[in-house]
Amino acid sequence: MKKILIVFCVFMSAVILHVIRADEGMWIPLLIEKYNIELMREKGFRLSAEDIYSVNRACMKDAIVLFGGGCTGEMISPDGLLLTNHHCGYGNIQRHSSLENDYLTEGFWAMSRKDELPNPGLSVTFLRYMEDVTDRAFFGISDSMSRSEKELLIRSNIELIQYQAEKESGLQAQVKPFYMGNQYFLIVSETFRDVRLVGAPPSAIGRFGGETDNWVWPRHTGDFSLFRVYAGKDNKPADFSDENVPYKPLYYFPVSLKGVKEGDFTMVFGYPGSTVEYMPSFYIDMIKNYVNPKMIAVRTEKIEIMEKAMNSDPLVRIQYSAKKSGIANSWKKWIGEIQGLERMNTIAEKQEFEARFTEWIGTDEVRRVQYGHILPAYKKLYAELKDYYIAYNLTNETINSIEAVNLASGIRVLDNLIKSGASANEIEKTKADLIGASKSFFRNYDKGTDMKLFVSLMKIYGEMLGSEWLIHSYLNLKNAFKGDFEVAGRKTYDQSVFVNESEFVDFIKGYDKSASKKISRDPFYTMATEAWDFLSNKIRPEIIRINGVLAELHRDYMKAQMEFDSGRVFYPDANSSLRVSYGNVKGYFAKDAVYYTHSTTLKGIIEKDNPEIYDYDVPDRLKELYYRNDFGRYGSDGELSVCFIADNHTTGGNSGSPVINADGHLIGINFDRAWEGVASDMDFNPEQSRNISVDVRYILFIIDKLAGAGYLLDELTIIE
Repeated sequence: MKKILIVFCVFMSAVILHVIRADEGMWIPLLIEKYNIELMREKGFRLSAEDIYSVNRACMKDAIVLFGGGCTGEMISPDGLLLTNHHCGYGNIQRHSSLENDYLTEGFWAMSRKDELPNPGLSVTFLRYMEDVTDRAFFGISDSMSRSEKELLIRSNIELIQYQAEKESGLQAQVKPFYMGNQYFLIVSETFRDVRLVGAPPSAIGRFGGETDNWVWPRHTGDFSLFRVYAGKDNKPADFSDENVPYKPLYYFPVSLKGVKEGDFTMVFGYPGSTVEYMPSFYIDMIKNYVNPKMIAVRTEKIEIMEKAMNSDPLVRIQYSAKKSGIANSWKKWIGEIQGLERMNTIAEKQEFEARFTEWIGTDEVRRVQYGHILPAYKKLYAELKDYYIAYNLTNETINSIEAVNLASGIRVLDNLIKSGASANEIEKTKADLIGASKSFFRNYDKGTDMKLFVSLMKIYGEMLGSEWLIHSYLNLKNAFKGDFEVAGRKTYDQSVFVNESEFVDFIKGYDKSASKKISRDPFYTMATEAWDFLSNKIRPEIIRINGVLAELHRDYMKAQMEFDSGRVFYPDANSSLRVSYGNVKGYFAKDAVYYTHSTTLKGIIEKDNPEIYDYDVPDRLKELYYRNDFGRYGSDGELSVCFIADNHTTGGNSGSPVINADGHLIGINFDRAWEGVASDMDFNPEQSRNISVDVRYILFIIDKLAGAGYLLDELTIIE
């Protein structure tokens, strides 16, 4: 154990050395005082580290929430008003929409608190405190232990740390690894379960530019929505109830109307999801040259089918808007990643680093023993992982993304209960759960669209994967219909209970052993069960095994890189924990002779106006305000700012993060990255990596002047 701690101290000394030289990355808020605050002040920040993170008094961290499962939000009023992105609230806005009340197209504004809409299943989580528990996580570890023994002991230590923290605090506790498992932090948080929709602009504002403008600068998207967090009368988390009251946050952000200019300090505070800045060339090669191209091809087909259906039917547009948006977001990012990695020559740069790293190892016997195995092991493991990884992703992207198959997969639990002779109560409860879930499924389901997806995805599945990776039910269907999946689709969709709500509900209500025999002949059910078994028994165990070996390599490689490359900036990869990134408002050269300035205005929206294209159909009221030059107190010098860019290091999960100025005031909310720097999850490019944010003045303008919901601004602390 002593040796482990000595190694860790050396490691953290290296971290400190790198941090004091660095001003980019995603930093741990607990450590801002120790490592970052001086650099932040040099860049313009005028507050203290304790204003950012403190356990002794209210601070900025108390206004930041993990919104749902993968976005960020921030408190902006003493009455629980929460600001996040439109695309973060999109699924909930869509679930409230119908042909009669199309909140996606028309927008939604609660004109009083009684009009705010509940969102079952939506929650927000506040970080209460963090603590370095590395020594406790490594307690009892010795070099003589095998990899599996070390993993088991670390896992056991972590479970004990979490249990003790939850017992002492009464809150949720989680221990997360940092620096590829070289450091561990305890994260104690509090989750609120009653979150209500307050306001959302029309999609022509909140998603202006659609997928065409996604991941692109210049940008003109008003990507915001408003929610309110409710609590019990004791200000503690509570399930939804009419008796609940608006949550009183420990801290909320003042909102600035002063605007931004080139060079201004900016800080992004939020929950970035995942980055892999320190992975070897073998990983980059697998993603860039093998995985991403196949995934892009599949999603291109899916997006084209969905868009065609959505453009032909307003109901299908509502049903599939959130689905298509989720698919297209990653699709376009992967395209940009490939281009960015090629432009930066990332694989060759990594290989050059690895050659120098290997030479460094070879000059010292201790290093040869300690680190000499790493790169050869990486080469072997990623060559092995590649096939399993592609099979896993493509099976999920084709077979399991057919909606009828997805619905059919839920019957497995009920079928197993029937066959095992479970109690009547357990069976009836499972039936009720399936019927309840099916209501949401069929509300957003179109049989014709799903059948077109089925035909296309069946062809792709068979073409992209070798025969050893194909499930038998697919081969049987292909053989039965001589490869004609259009005929197979028509017959299957005409006969299956998984494409008709009333038939499905009746089938579940009467489900018994005889129904179990009948369902075993349904192609959707057999595909669902075989895909599950294939992934669970053949693919996932191998991925877990390989990743287990890789995890130990990552830990050693991270430590070795820190020792070898003393001039390089190191910061912990994102892992969905609360982080701070800081920088300045800054334009950039996109390519030769093309320079993008730091901000866009309402004029650019009007220039893009096209009523024939859904994503560019500017609302009449917005055009009216523009031509009247009616910007109220939100405009400046005859213009209204819409979006701006800065060089903060962000990634997925930072959507909805507050963008904060040098005085701690909210000036915007982060929602995207510029196309040229989209590969920053793997290779950060300071010259072109830019985060895109909505200017808070545009947000307030939309709420006040366009929506007529100015009463909401009375809750805010506005700095003019």
